[in-house]
Amino acid sequence: MRLANVDLNLLVTLQALLRERSVTRAAARLGVSQPAVSAALGRLRRHFDDELLTRVGNSYVLTPLAAQLVERTDLAVTNVRQVFSAQPHFDPAVSEREFVVAMSDYSLTMLGDALSGLVEERAPGVRLHIQQLVSADVNHAAEALRTLDAMVLPHGFLRDLPCLDLYTDDWVCLVSADNERVGEKLTPDLLAELSWVFTFHRPTAYTPADWKMRALGIEPNVRVVAEWFVALPLLVRGTDRIALIQRGLVDRLDGMDGLRVLECPFEPDPLVMALWWHPMNSHDPAHRWLRGMVAEAAERVG
Repeated sequence: MRLANVDLNLLVTLQALLRERSVTRAAARLGVSQPAVSAALGRLRRHFDDELLTRVGNSYVLTPLAAQLVERTDLAVTNVRQVFSAQPHFDPAVSEREFVVAMSDYSLTMLGDALSGLVEERAPGVRLHIQQLVSADVNHAAEALRTLDAMVLPHGFLRDLPCLDLYTDDWVCLVSADNERVGEKLTPDLLAELSWVFTFHRPTAYTPADWKMRALGIEPNVRVVAEWFVALPLLVRGTDRIALIQRGLVDRLDGMDGLRVLECPFEPDPLVMALWWHPMNSHDPAHRWLRGMVAEAAERVG
């Protein structure tokens, strides 16, 4: 197939049809007439030799081929936009570009306020889209970073990708103030006896402190798993549970009444937080500006 023979306008229509699964909704999304989208769907069906959308009752469903095309189409549209939005210079004062950065709720708590404030101040037309960092992004970071501008993640998970160190944090233990099993200090034996609240608990989703604890022979009794760090106080308060939490997050969270923060009875490796991106963005002037904004926000963390 020769790319020169393909109408790239069909790519945007294909994305809308795959996402909306309706000619009417796709037309509304694109801001064009329904007959125009119907005609484009006909061209797409001839190109792929596939119906793409088939009626089941009162709605349409994707064919197996169309289901395969959803993520590929999103990636293709993103890449095309990046190609045609590239400029030799970036002027944040007049730009209307959108930057998509993936963060955990912890990173958002630490950086979000400063970063959003800086972007609004320096680039009033720029949109900052902060989305939840999920395990799939980390497991397939090189692919995810083709559509994300960057992700904030500690060292220890990714390699062979460019990054910028932001700040360092460490771990402490969180227990309820009325937990009578815990005295003034924690011991390794007590860590093995107590019930734990973990953030992430899968082979490819864990925190460095979790790994260090197991490496020391401490096997935690995990009773609750939550994929939000800011939920830890709610899940520990008034129980016999214990959790590992970042010291910086403790300093920024409200609602810490009824809780005690104790030093770990082992030395967890510190968190070295970093901004990661795809090499294709390394020399993009707009992306360099974004990295500068994140770095400046990180300077305010301390």
